[in-house]
Amino acid sequence: MSLNSDTKPHAASIDWERIRSAFPALTGDTVFMENAGGSQVPAIVADAIRDYMLGSYVQLGAGYALSQKATDVVARAHAFANVLMNGDASKSEVVLGPSSTVLVRTLAEAYGRTLPPGSEIVIAENGHESNIGPWVDLEARGMQVRWWRADPEYKACTIEGLRQVISGKTSIVAFPHVSNLLGEVVDVPAITQIAHEAGARVVVDGVAFAPHRAIDVAAWNVDWYFYSAYKVYGPHMGALYGTHDAFAGLPGPNHFFIENDDIPYKFEPGGVSHEGCAGLLALGQYLRFLCGASLEDETPCTRGDIEEAFEVMTACETAAQEPLMEYLLGRDDLTIIGPEHANPSRVPTISFRHRTIASQEVASRLDPTGIAIRAGHMYAYRLCKALSIPVKDGVVRISLVHYNTPAEVARLIAALDKALVD
Repeated sequence: MSLNSDTKPHAASIDWERIRSAFPALTGDTVFMENAGGSQVPAIVADAIRDYMLGSYVQLGAGYALSQKATDVVARAHAFANVLMNGDASKSEVVLGPSSTVLVRTLAEAYGRTLPPGSEIVIAENGHESNIGPWVDLEARGMQVRWWRADPEYKACTIEGLRQVISGKTSIVAFPHVSNLLGEVVDVPAITQIAHEAGARVVVDGVAFAPHRAIDVAAWNVDWYFYSAYKVYGPHMGALYGTHDAFAGLPGPNHFFIENDDIPYKFEPGGVSHEGCAGLLALGQYLRFLCGASLEDETPCTRGDIEEAFEVMTACETAAQEPLMEYLLGRDDLTIIGPEHANPSRVPTISFRHRTIASQEVASRLDPTGIAIRAGHMYAYRLCKALSIPVKDGVVRISLVHYNTPAEVARLIAALDKALVD
């Protein structure tokens, strides 16, 4: 097993070599620390995509045996995504699509056709543009946007700030579970309760949360929740969870003769990536691998497996994040944009600015070392503006996941020591 079975996950029990052996990309010289933009993929996921395309690449619903097999793969992928988010199949559905951005725009378009003019939409300013732009566009249809502003001092959208803008006219509250720039985990249940008390639904961006912690839509009582599979060790797809009650009455974009209650098909025009569904299913085997199973073990992945796997991931990330945060906080020429700690209320997506060196220059200086990081506004354009961060230069972002080791962090620190010399 990757962890000692008689203890809670902790750094001393992590078998880094075993974990990293599942990822062919990690055998090269590149240190991947731009994972918030997209994680690496286990071989088992890539192999499943390849095998599907070579062995059952046919259209769904045709009735013959191979088509039935393909139909089953797609159906099981939807079911697995629901379990991954801890949805109840009797109460919820998951729509799969090419990206989270496309899925949110599809959802906003559906609301744009059903909400009465004058309906208010509360938007968190610290969000990724994918969960901002589509809702702002509804102003052209008579909706009223109310901004849940980021507090410049706290560098986040506070609960008190939400209470100041929500009202009985609010229909939607759109916000991120974790800002992909700040890294802080927000109190989704508390925000959801405030929204529901006002009669509004929540649309939660889980993209920056999902690679690090187990999603639990049931515990949080959310209406909508989405994440990007390609940032959670899977294929380039997005997944949108919604309750049956939230879906009710919403018109999807698929053909007119497909009934609105034919979910998820009504919201998947042209169908989903069948091979992507095969890869998503294979992710379940990798999650069980983190729990100690063999990669060849095809036992279905359970909710318990998912929760245990993410406990392993959290232990790995804590071991890597703590020395990095300690180093960054020890420098007086850096300003961390976000929480200045490494406890469980933040994920290891860490942004900072240097006092005199441009963010783009810092990233450029690290490139020859083989360490992949990123600089820019990270599509949190409006948050950068609110915090007076130049959007063209943005921040330096280091984003770790569970396969990043303390040794890689030590290599990063050594490289930063040289790069951060003005």
